[in-house]
Formats: sequence, structure tokens, C-alpha cells
Amino acid sequence: MVERFFCRLRACLALALLTAFAVFGALAPAKAGDAATLNVLGFSSDGAIFAFEEYGVQDGSGFPYANRYYIDTATDTFLPGSPIRKRIDDETASVAEARAQARAVGETTISDALLAANGGVLAGFNPITEIGADPFRMVVNPRPVNPPIDAPLEVRLTELSFLAEPPCDGVTDASIGFRLVKIDPTPGGSTELLNEDESVPSSRGCPLGYAIGGIQTFYPDKADPVFAVLIAIRSFGFEGPDFRWMAVTAPMMP
Repeated sequence: MVERFFCRLRACLALALLTAFAVFGALAPAKAGDAATLNVLGFSSDGAIFAFEEYGVQDGSGFPYANRYYIDTATDTFLPGSPIRKRIDDETASVAEARAQARAVGETTISDALLAANGGVLAGFNPITEIGADPFRMVVNPRPVNPPIDAPLEVRLTELSFLAEPPCDGVTDASIGFRLVKIDPTPGGSTELLNEDESVPSSRGCPLGYAIGGIQTFYPDKADPVFAVLIAIRSFGFEGPDFRWMAVTAPMMP
């Protein structure tokens, strides 16, 4: 009788503990990495420069940050002094303060007002919250003209796997790069290679994967049109995957 009583008691205690863990798990805040907010700043008036910023609060530390990128659209390379990375190592500081610091440096290259005056067209956009969109393919009408007067602009991304190098080799066996191509939809048209990683730059952190997030196009008055493919980078973070942004630029016509 006593043995059966203690068996029942142990069973009840076990059930109570399981219930407590379940309730605690439901009430505890979910941990997740941080996703940077993307803001396209625009182009120079001749389309030679493309700029964007990303900003947010760093997971783990709680420090606000803001990064700016100024890109030569013809060569798809950073302008001198870019990227601009500002982080305020103070949890009480605001994201607005970090953005202001990055803007002050960025405007020595080109003013935000000039960039905003040549914003171009966000021809396609899939935020990281989008579940149904194809992360590896995007097709857009380059300009908001209906019926279209331009050929569709199509880009496709393929992920590439590389052996992880320090410091990423401590958290993953593979570091992910990518290949990006522009598809010519005309009969007999050729495929244009926009990017193909031979290794993964350390500036991307430890990438887990990529997604095509958007396409920004620009048709200058006295120059050839250009475009930028906005790519979301998913990488290892302190509390979960982090999302950051990069861009690949090119003339509309090769």
C-alpha cells in the first residue's frame, strides 16, 4: 500500500514538473537574432553611385547600430570609405543616434538629399518575413509602365558551399557564398554573371544562406540605366540567425 502511494506521488510530481516546464516555456520570451531594417538611399544623378543603409539593435548586447554602403554601380565595388559601420556600445542609446553618426560620415561622399532626388524604382521587394516568395528568383518590370516598354528583368541566385574558415569554423562546417545571374528573356539571349564568390568575405559574418530581397532600378536622364539587386544575408547570431543586407549592382544592359 505504502509503495503504491509513493509511486503515485512520484507520478504526480513528475506531471507537475512537466506542466511547470511547459508553462514556463510558453511564457518565456523567445530568443531570436536581429534583423536589420533596410533603407534604400538612392542613386547619384548619373547612376554611377548606389547607396543604402541598414540599422537595428544588436542581439545579445542590445547596442544600436547603423551601416551605410556606397557602391560604384559600374564595377560593383565599394567607394573609398565604404562601408560605414557605427555601433554605440550603450544600451540606453537609440538607433536614431547611430543612424545620425553614420549619415554624418556618409554625406561626405554624397548628400542624402541628392540620393533621395534620384531614388529610382523599387521594382520588386520580398521582406525576410515573406514566406511564399521564391528566395532564389525574382522577375520584375523595370519601370512602372503599363503596358511594359522594357524587357522583364530576371535574376537568379544559387548558393555555394565553402569550407568554413576562422572564426566561422568553430560554429559551422560550411560557409555559404552565392552566384547571381541576370537572365536575358529574349530568344537566344545570353545569361550575364553578376557575382560568383570564390570565397566568403569576412564582412558577411558566418553566412547560413541568402535570399533575393529586392531590385532597385534607375533610369538617369543622360546616362544608361542601372540596377541593384538587394540580397538578405542570413548568418549566425548570438541568440539566433541574424539578417543583414548587401547589394550587387550592374548596368541594365551589359
